[in-house]
Amino acid sequence: MRDSLFHLTPVENVSLQSQIREMLVTIILEARIPKGEPLPSSRKMAKTLGVSRNTVVLTYQGLVDDGYLVARERSGFYVNPEILNGRPTTKYLKNTVSETAPDWDARFRVRPSNQENIVKPTDWRLFRYPFIYGQVDEELFPVNAWRECSRQALGRRGMDAWTGDSRERDDPMLVEQIRTRLLPRRGIYADTDEILITMGAQNALYLLSSLLMTPTTSVIMEEPGYTDARNIFALKTPRITLVPVDERGLPVDDRLDEANYVFTTPSHQFPTTVTMPMERREALLLKAATQDFVIIEDDYEAETNYVKDPTPALKTLDQDGHVIYVGSLSKTMFPGLRLGYLVASRQLIAEARSLRRLMLRHAPNNNQRTAALFLSLGYHDTLVNRLHRAYRERWREMGEALQTYMPNSTRQPTFGGTSFWVKGPTGICGDELAAVAKTHDVIIEPGSVHFGETPKPRNYFRLGFSSISEKDIKSGIKALSKSVDELVSL
Repeated sequence: MRDSLFHLTPVENVSLQSQIREMLVTIILEARIPKGEPLPSSRKMAKTLGVSRNTVVLTYQGLVDDGYLVARERSGFYVNPEILNGRPTTKYLKNTVSETAPDWDARFRVRPSNQENIVKPTDWRLFRYPFIYGQVDEELFPVNAWRECSRQALGRRGMDAWTGDSRERDDPMLVEQIRTRLLPRRGIYADTDEILITMGAQNALYLLSSLLMTPTTSVIMEEPGYTDARNIFALKTPRITLVPVDERGLPVDDRLDEANYVFTTPSHQFPTTVTMPMERREALLLKAATQDFVIIEDDYEAETNYVKDPTPALKTLDQDGHVIYVGSLSKTMFPGLRLGYLVASRQLIAEARSLRRLMLRHAPNNNQRTAALFLSLGYHDTLVNRLHRAYRERWREMGEALQTYMPNSTRQPTFGGTSFWVKGPTGICGDELAAVAKTHDVIIEPGSVHFGETPKPRNYFRLGFSSISEKDIKSGIKALSKSVDELVSL
């Protein structure tokens, strides 16, 4: 058997034994080992792969236990012929072109791929100064606590909570934790039938747009604003009006009078991070009641206020049901968890639940139960307090560094959040700056994608600080300022 059949591509955070197992399982299931031919001996395989013999022996034995291999005394390890039973033997041609193939371009009713989307570099961890938004600092996350909750959720006593088909139902433990732990922190009190678990905030917004919006629906949004929300709504209606935000967030004036829905991020406006003051929140709610429009409140960074106590959510002040509340666990836990929640009238939640069932039934039960345990055991509260302390220091360090090294750039007033929205010097292009900054080991996010107007302002960019250590902020901003100077001098 050719040794070239066996090779490893290093994978970060995956054990060698798991990598070898994955390689062999793939080779076996693709029937690439000739029938009746043994695998290389453990000694030879170890030499080929550059690993210890014990690692190969343990992998071989694991594959024997799982039925992929059979061991023959004094002969070696062979593919178990039964493992391929039931698989088709016919080889099908791939990527064939036919004159009768469907004309997909003519069949598409919408083209989401044509929309401009937020793009983040996948290799951001390789850079010393990752001013990237929305990523978790692994040093701050309590991995052991999450592992303990996961162990409990996956244990035999907890299996009933996640192994069955829950259809449209959510994990009652998670709903209760959101109802009694998370929402009261924002001043919101809701019954269980007024809460729906979603696959993150984007899933919540897609459910709302599918239920509530048609081509004649009028939607008011902030400018600049949340790109993904704008793209989701644009799939349903062309009647999207962008209202430029000021230093207090979304203005409340007669531009809102014709709206059916108003999407806003009042706690920390996305992406400028400005906070809507209480008097404007009250004016917005009064306008909603008077003009009979519904407010979709995305409370994505509610608890990161470093100057004073967080302002109550719009939903807290809502007396007549004009606010739909969207929350997420991504910002305080980790984005890969993909858990969020909707809070609204029980009538709307019932319809959203029925629609979600047709799309994905429910969020994964094992993730729901693990998150519920994380909340119930107090780990989430501990994490929030830890993040608040760490982010407050980084926020202060960022402000001082920007003032010192980039005084010619301006930024919106901010009381919290995990990023700074920066307006660079006139003539600077955020995309070009991002490319130059990479050469200085700095990652930033160009800001033009957050604007819906045309032509888009190009000299804005966002600097996240959730995934960069405090000690690297000052030198990182200094390196970024060098990038700005290089562009200005061109």
